[in-house]
Parts: sequence; structure tokens; C-alpha cells
Amino acid sequence: MAHIGHRVIGVDRDPFKVESVLAGRAPFFEPGLEELVRTGVESGRLSATLSLADAVRVADVALICVGTPSERHGDLCLDQLRRVCQELAGLLPGRTRRLIVAVRSTVYPGTCEGIVEAALDNPALAAVVANPEFLREGAAVRDFMEPSLAVAGGGDEAAVRQVAALYTGLGVEPVLVSLRAAEFIKYACNAFHAVKIAFANEIGALAAESGIDGREIMDTLCRDVSLNLSASYLKPGFAFGGSCLPKDLRALVYRASRFDLELPLLRNVLPSNHAHLERATALALELPSERLGVFGLAFKENTDDLRESPVVQLLETLIGKGRKVRVFDPHIQLDGIYGSNQRYLMNAIPHIGNLLDGRLESLLEWADHLLIAQKPPQAMLPLLTASGKPLVDLVGALPHGLPRGAQRPESLTA
Repeated sequence: MAHIGHRVIGVDRDPFKVESVLAGRAPFFEPGLEELVRTGVESGRLSATLSLADAVRVADVALICVGTPSERHGDLCLDQLRRVCQELAGLLPGRTRRLIVAVRSTVYPGTCEGIVEAALDNPALAAVVANPEFLREGAAVRDFMEPSLAVAGGGDEAAVRQVAALYTGLGVEPVLVSLRAAEFIKYACNAFHAVKIAFANEIGALAAESGIDGREIMDTLCRDVSLNLSASYLKPGFAFGGSCLPKDLRALVYRASRFDLELPLLRNVLPSNHAHLERATALALELPSERLGVFGLAFKENTDDLRESPVVQLLETLIGKGRKVRVFDPHIQLDGIYGSNQRYLMNAIPHIGNLLDGRLESLLEWADHLLIAQKPPQAMLPLLTASGKPLVDLVGALPHGLPRGAQRPESLTA
């Protein structure tokens, strides 16, 4: 921060850290940090103190960077955060301008509201912004100076933009989001990194048992930047199905068992998918409507493949629970389905012919509530959004401006 032109005062309770910075030394090892500390102090833009009061007296923004370690049961220990917030609250009276408190510490959604805002409790004197850090130990200086992501979130737009402006000149456009979204984004990023590492290790382990170089597999996988290393599939929505993903996952898990090889991540993908389908089913069963219309029957849009479609499984449960259900799929014609596709559907729902509507208009007229279980063609969106019927978007396909009375289950879609 000092290197890019800000006036920075570091505050810590540890005299060693403060004395190290004042002497122009980094209090811990991090490549490139020692020189930044030295030049920052020499320029007069970086200093340090044991007194939070002295620092806050002249500050426009307070960045909270305290630790949030794990408790024994896995939850966060927020003692340091509570302490610094209480200290900040005591320093607000008498300030002539508002202090922006930006939380850099990793905290679960709701923490900024429940702890930080609750402690400060004076919107006229303090605004709270979540500003998670994305710095890796061993590469922190480079990650700061060449950021791939910057996030600021909060309910006060002016405060959020002021925090985002701290990173001007670093070549990244900060993403401005809600307070809770900013808190959660750091968890999503770290969880994704962990999943990627575990996935590569499990694929490597199974490849090795099969006499294959796992590095060759993963190097080739990474060449696909359209599907593999991209935003594809990384949107909350409905459960997956079809003739490939479930089958191939089962095969990998079975082959691993033949080697007595435990692959917990891959083994639990299908149970995770089933749990997501059960969440959607529970949501549908909780709807007060007597007649449920379902848009989509195939496992995804632009196909008539019904094999292992999660919608078929959803319908089985709804029908079994006595719900009145009708279905429309723009690409499903019963007389055009044959072979394994036909056998799968008829074994699951023998009377599917009585449930299928040939026209979307007929379904909309009949249904009290509509479940969107497949991304609709663009031409059909106006019919859905203008129908006035409550919609439950299971796949995250509808525009954000939903019709009056519509529902968007946040647990299932973005």
C-alpha cells in the first residue's frame, strides 16, 4: 500500500513487529517484502505503532487484518476481531469525519454485520466494507502488485468505492458486491483451490496404479480452456445427469476399488449430486400449489436424451408423493424416442404420455406453480416471464427481473 502511494500506519500489539517496521525490516520472511518495508519507511509513507488510537486519529480507512484461526470444532475464532472492533468503537466519538472499516480477515458471511457493524453501531461515524485478501504465502508481494482479483462489498456504495479505489493502478478492476457476498467469495476461492488440488492428486493416484503418468493426463486436461479451465459448469444450478458423467464417475470409483485405492473426492461426487437433487425435490414438495408444471424433461437443454435425467427422478418423487404434475419439453416427442432412451423413461414413468404437454401455453394455463428444470429457449422466455405464474428457477436460467410472485431459491441458483 505504501509502495503504490498511500500513507500507511501499521498497528500491532507485538512490540517486535512494530520495532522491526520502524527499523525498516520485515518482521517475517516473505520474498520481496524486506525491500518494500525499507523503502516505505525511508519515503515516510510507512510507519508502525502500538497505539491504535494514534493511528485511527489520522486515518481515513482502517484495514482489519487480524487472524481468524480455527476452533477445535472447526468454527472460526473471532476473539481478535471482536477485540479490535471494540477498540475502534471506543475511538469513534470525537472524530470529525467518518472512518471506513474494511475487513481483510477471512470471516464467514454475516460476521461483518453481526460483529463489526454491531460493535461500531454508528453509521454516521463508521462504514463497514468487506475487502478479502487473496495473497499466497511465499508469493504475497507479487499477488498484491499483480492481482488477479480484487473484491469490495458493502451496503454503503460510497464506502465500497473508496476501498476499491485503494487498488487503483494495480491493473485490476475491483468487483463490487454485497457485504455477505464479499465475505463468502474468499471461502469459495479457497474451497475451489482445495478441490482442484485434491482432484489432481486423486486422478494422479489412479493413473499411477494404471501405469499412466498422471502429469501427462493433467497437462493435457489443462489444454482445454473452453470447458476444463474456464467458467463452464461453474454456475449454481440443477443436478447433472445424462449418459456420460454418472457412468464415467462410477467406472472410475469402481476401478479405484479394484486397486484398493481410496478416492474420497471422486467417490462422493455422485452422492453430492444426489443431495442437490434432493434439495430441489424438497423445495418442490414444500410449494403450496396443487398443480405443478415442470419445464424440461431431458437432462439438459437442446437434447432429447432422458438417460439419468435428474428431472425424471424429480418427477418420480413428486408423483409418488401424490402431486399433480404436467411436463413440457420443447425437444421431447414420445413417438420420436426409442432404444435405451425410451426404455429408461418408460421404466421410470410408464404413464409419461399422460403427463406431457405438447404446448407451453397449455402447461402455463394448467399449472399453479412452474418449476424451471431446464434452460428455456430464448423465444420461450417472454411466455414464462409474462405468465404471471410463480416460478421456481432450479437451473439459474431466468433473468434477474422475475415476474411478480416469482421465487428464486437462493440455495439452488445464483
